[in-house]
Amino acid sequence: MSIKLIAVDIDGTLVNSKREITPEVFSAIQDAKQAGVKVVIATGRPIAGVAKLLDDLQLRDEGDYVVTFNGALVQETATGHEIISESLSYEDYLDMEFLSRKLGVHMHAITKDGIYTANRNIGKYTVHESTLVNMPIFYRTPEEMADKEIVKCMFIDEPEILDAAIEKIPAEFYECYSINKSAPFYLELLKKDVDKGSAITHLAEKLGLTKDETMAIGDEENDRAMLEVVGNPVVMENGNPELKKIAKYITKSNDESGVAHAIRTWVL
Repeated sequence: MSIKLIAVDIDGTLVNSKREITPEVFSAIQDAKQAGVKVVIATGRPIAGVAKLLDDLQLRDEGDYVVTFNGALVQETATGHEIISESLSYEDYLDMEFLSRKLGVHMHAITKDGIYTANRNIGKYTVHESTLVNMPIFYRTPEEMADKEIVKCMFIDEPEILDAAIEKIPAEFYECYSINKSAPFYLELLKKDVDKGSAITHLAEKLGLTKDETMAIGDEENDRAMLEVVGNPVVMENGNPELKKIAKYITKSNDESGVAHAIRTWVL
């Protein structure tokens, strides 16, 4: 059965190590669209960090969708209409903020319009995220966050510090929240059962597609959920070795236009 929906991660997947879309990837995505295939960006980034890519890839037509915040927000790209919108409670935020301080890692919270940190010494990876996703940083104390609609929180620190902290996260935290590592220095915390997999499943059902008609392409642990729910999971050559164990296909690296290779080999 032909593939009719492709969910594509951004960092380490869609873009190369210079964070560019290669001409080969652009061309393959346009050809897929012409063939009637839905190409859906599925990312941990907020919508502001995806807007230019949607423009560059011409994915703003009626019937185009985007998955952001690791599945917490799904929108029609032409109108901004929200199909799924999940957020954390203020109590959730306070629990995460307290735990980050107990574990000794930097943390920030992200809303649809900004990155908020209670770290007076703002972590360098908070600055990195701000640059990556084109969002402003605000310093706010935990008490000043009560009125914010927080979509996700992130523990962010040097890989060795973050890994040591992850080992100390209580088991009940995993029972209460969706927790995924999206980079060596990023741990993402969202509302329970929110992930790229649930978002893609919802979208496929909305479009009346079977599992066999869906493909996902990714490289990191926060892509696992969507790779597990599609009929055709594709992992990048530069991807996490553990993820490759669940792949139906391994494509070329992001610096070798692996997304284009996957589309042309297994879709078109």
